[in-house]
Amino acid sequence: MQKRIFIFLVIYFMATVAQSHEFWLQPKKFKYAVGEELSLSFMVGENFEGEPWNIKKHRLEKLEIHHTGKATDLQPFLKPEEKEKLKYKFTEAGTQLIALQSNTAYIESDAQKFNDYLKEDGLDNIIELRKKTANEDKPAREFYSRYAKLLVQVGEKTDDTYKKKLGFRVEIIPQQNPYSLKTGDYLQCLVLFNNQPAKNQLVKVWNKIGNTSILQNMYTENDGMIKFPISSKGPWMVSTVNMIPSEKSGADWQSFWGSLVFEIE
Repeated sequence: MQKRIFIFLVIYFMATVAQSHEFWLQPKKFKYAVGEELSLSFMVGENFEGEPWNIKKHRLEKLEIHHTGKATDLQPFLKPEEKEKLKYKFTEAGTQLIALQSNTAYIESDAQKFNDYLKEDGLDNIIELRKKTANEDKPAREFYSRYAKLLVQVGEKTDDTYKKKLGFRVEIIPQQNPYSLKTGDYLQCLVLFNNQPAKNQLVKVWNKIGNTSILQNMYTENDGMIKFPISSKGPWMVSTVNMIPSEKSGADWQSFWGSLVFEIE
């Protein structure tokens, strides 16, 4: 049983992009036949709702597809001018992992907005550090980067690609293949920061039922694990953020945003 877990349901009707944090990879669908084409959007927003990420403004450090130990660079398949920013045709059956790492971007926030953001995302260590250094009433300068993963299924045969470790600064690794699960099962995820289990970290688990987004907030155990019930079919997203004092000059803080998206049939 989770030591610290609280679950609440939230219904959202629109996203407030100006205050958005979550970033994820959104396909038109999650299951494909060999030879079918993936159409993929990069989304930013709140509540598992959002708008397309401006790929012209931001840069990608990495965009790859992984399957059975192989990795293919997807950047040559990008189409920045189109609504779906990526088109890629599947040539092999199995579970496929698409992974994105963004560059480091910069943002400034006033004190109240930054404090609200820290509270919302469970960054209590940064709240306490700002208090200790008498900075809680001061604006904040932040570097941030994003690490997004998407699991899709091609054909009927699943494999263990879902649990491949990529070495991202923040990473969410499912311990079971979502495409082998059904409603009523449980999914366990390992949350890593700097390749180490992230303990006592807030993780947001979203699932969609029609146009309704449902949120579960939970904290990782000491081994970096969370476990949650698969309560419905449809798209799911697991997301988290970790923040530290900035490792380089030009900002006060540095945050690392991770997400994992998949579907339950």
